Amino acid sequence: MSTPFSADLGDGTYRNPVLNADWSDPDVLRVGEDYYLTASSFGRAPGLPLLHSRDLVNWTLIGHALDRLVPEESFAAPRHDCGVWAPSLRHHGGRFWIFWGDPDQGIFQINSRFAEGPWTSPHLVKEGKGLIDPCPLWDEESGEAYLVHAWARSRSGIKNRLTGHRMRPDATGLLDEGKVIVDGDTIPGWFTLEGPKLYRHDGWYWIFAPAGGVATGWQGALRAREFFGPYEERIVLAQGDTAVNGPHQGGWVRTQNGEDWFLHFQERGAYGRVVHLQPMRWGVHGWPVIGAEGTPVAVHPKPDLPQQPLCAPDTDDDFPGGRFGPQWQWTGNPRAALTEGGYADGLRLACVRTSAADDLRRVPSVLTQRLPGVPATVTVELELHSPAVGARAGLVLLGDAYRWVGLERGADGGVRLVHRFAEPVAEHERDAAYAKPLARGAAARARLRIEAGAGGRCRFLADTGDGFRAAGPEFTAAPWRWVGALLGLFALAPAGGEPAGSALFTHFRIRAV
Repeated sequence: MSTPFSADLGDGTYRNPVLNADWSDPDVLRVGEDYYLTASSFGRAPGLPLLHSRDLVNWTLIGHALDRLVPEESFAAPRHDCGVWAPSLRHHGGRFWIFWGDPDQGIFQINSRFAEGPWTSPHLVKEGKGLIDPCPLWDEESGEAYLVHAWARSRSGIKNRLTGHRMRPDATGLLDEGKVIVDGDTIPGWFTLEGPKLYRHDGWYWIFAPAGGVATGWQGALRAREFFGPYEERIVLAQGDTAVNGPHQGGWVRTQNGEDWFLHFQERGAYGRVVHLQPMRWGVHGWPVIGAEGTPVAVHPKPDLPQQPLCAPDTDDDFPGGRFGPQWQWTGNPRAALTEGGYADGLRLACVRTSAADDLRRVPSVLTQRLPGVPATVTVELELHSPAVGARAGLVLLGDAYRWVGLERGADGGVRLVHRFAEPVAEHERDAAYAKPLARGAAARARLRIEAGAGGRCRFLADTGDGFRAAGPEFTAAPWRWVGALLGLFALAPAGGEPAGSALFTHFRIRAV
């Protein structure tokens, strides 16, 4: 029997997407009988999530490879469309390697003996603006190492091109100035060529790369006998008559049983970039055939791999010992002492004093996780332990526009239930409903809930002792520029004054409906 967030239908088949949340720009790797996946994390910390599977359908989140974004001071405030773009995950020389592009700094790599870490500190392989989507290849046939990357026009003025380099075998640097190996402007109808993944197969150098735009494009394959070209191209996966727009970049993996599979993402607005699994084979004249003869599959037999327990990345959290699980990320590099550990009763967030308390988009201390791509109910219990006037804590649905429900300490010393929101262009939030004062002497406690329906349409509710009650109009979840909407917990207070106490969060639950 299927579980709500697992793609495994329990009858030998699976449904797409296999990861129904914002796991943007996925890349996949097999080491022995284990499969690993990483994804973009942009400006959130920790970054570079690492997922593990034994069957390519049931995935668990095992941690993150990047503790803090670098340089640290550049991410002391949220930068939601910067940071870690489109990583590549490889295994070479007994080590795991992750390469990614920071569009403002250049191409970085980290490596580790084990997927669980510890990982090395980030090493800058190539400095420059607009260098994105890097992928290495250690060519066992020639003994050479190579790197390919794309370009972000917003930083470099260049797009629709792939640049190739010879790379030092230890990946500490490059051995040449680079050469454009694919110019998308010379391919009729192709634009926004990006996201290359580099492979060696059947005597060819292969680049799997999408074009045509994130929401409207297709997946291409390019091949050449020599790394520096010339390359020939073909569209190998397109929307066709399916509902899967894009489909966009991903990675190819071959199982220990010799089957070929392709994982890629689909842009879904406020739900971000969800991940699909497509069967793949090598067809006429050696070109890959992905999905159902080049279009995405919705339901398909699972890979021929050992049966696994049904699972999906964790969402619930009881915060044992005052710690939060790996599904959570801060909206910037966290400051010290944001949490108070050692508690058995939940997560205690310090009420951070900040001048940005009335605009959560500018606060790096919001603790977030992904919004599920299916209708769901999100619930958490909150206690506000702060005497500071203006101290507030709550549950937020965070995006370019956002809304939250929670508790706030008033100027009269009392606590009230508040519902607040901010529009995309607004510089501060406003009330979404009338505040409800809690009874004098009552504990500053509430249960908070978001009912997220189809299309990201959400109701915000709270229970202060008389059952859950909705307040304010329905709110539609909004994405960031490259990131889906985020569920978040926060505790803040206006700038100035002494430490402002804390907020206690317990029993965080997400239930599919």
